[in-house]
Amino acid sequence: MKITLLYTGKTRFSYLEEGVGDYLKRIRRYVPLEVVVIPDVRVSKKTGQPEVKRQEGAQIMKRIKPADHVVLLDEGGKRYSSVQFARHLASLEGKTGQTVFVTGGAYGFAEEIYRRADEKLSISDMTFSHQMVRLIFAEQLYRAYTILNGEPYHHK
Repeated sequence: MKITLLYTGKTRFSYLEEGVGDYLKRIRRYVPLEVVVIPDVRVSKKTGQPEVKRQEGAQIMKRIKPADHVVLLDEGGKRYSSVQFARHLASLEGKTGQTVFVTGGAYGFAEEIYRRADEKLSISDMTFSHQMVRLIFAEQLYRAYTILNGEPYHHK
């Protein structure tokens, strides 16, 4: 299985970029991984929030293939413990050639993205900036692979 992390907008803080980069390097020991960054759209007098979501959604749709298994990182998604997430990740192996985890922009996803998604995943009941979500999710993805490989990173 190949994993693609599809981000909306650049990571603006070097400390987050460094942390995400460290975990992505670690994850690549276990699975082919690609990161795709879609430019974010700014709210202006001409582009209100609905238009921002529509434009970001169009950019996301251009990068998703019909056979991809699409997982939205969304506050309304299913919640897993780290061990449950690892098991779920393992269950996707062989079912799809590519799993795409999508982090939306500041205003969430356009309706067409929700319709296209195969599942939604919540990382917390709390709300985090879309930039923080990248770091938190990268760590959990790495943790999942260490769990699946019986490595001592995760403590029960």
